[in-house]
Amino acid sequence: MAALGASAEIGDLARLRPPKYPARPPKPVLTRPADVPRRRLGSIEGRIALLHAIAHIELNAIDLAFDMSARFASEINSLELDCLAFLRDWISVGGDEARHFGLITHRLSELGAAYGDFPAHNGLWETAENTSDNLLARVVVAPLILEARGLDVTPGMIARLRSAGDDQSASVLEIIYEEEISHVACGKRWFHAICNARSLEPIETFHALRAEYFTGDLKPPFNHKARERAGLARAFYDPI
Repeated sequence: MAALGASAEIGDLARLRPPKYPARPPKPVLTRPADVPRRRLGSIEGRIALLHAIAHIELNAIDLAFDMSARFASEINSLELDCLAFLRDWISVGGDEARHFGLITHRLSELGAAYGDFPAHNGLWETAENTSDNLLARVVVAPLILEARGLDVTPGMIARLRSAGDDQSASVLEIIYEEEISHVACGKRWFHAICNARSLEPIETFHALRAEYFTGDLKPPFNHKARERAGLARAFYDPI
């Protein structure tokens, strides 16, 4: 009976469709990427701008994780994959992202600032819209490209913050960095599971979807060590 109950609940969830746009606060004002403040970390204003940009990324990451779980549960179920495991994984990721957002906004408040004080761009949610009808494309672009890129750039930001004497902000980013490795690993695990269920070759599929759904190149330098910890082989991002 418990199994039947769980199956019914999955069926109910699979019939739900998330909204096109998530609920958002009135600020920040969304603008073009070129109009977002530059982040020179030698000044407190620059560090605040950096943290604000990271807070915006984390807010979008919350929405992406929960949108993943709600939007694609039905498709996971239809592939006869473990839908409850899929939901647990992405709800857990969303919980991590919410905690990260809280850590960053708390640090902003310590510096006399708040989320919404600066404009931000909508590029991350545009990614969600562009992949709203393709589960594999969403997994490729969100965790395997965008979050993996975070693994490349975050250690440099941590070092620059420590050089500027801002150990508190650096420590927050270190927490986020470590946990983002597990998020990339989660995306990699589900990417392979879906490819296997559809009899698709993973690396060829990844690059085909990257070319179709991701604007721009995968830019080095890559953090090979962190990407390997996430299970992301070089053939996915550095096929030389």
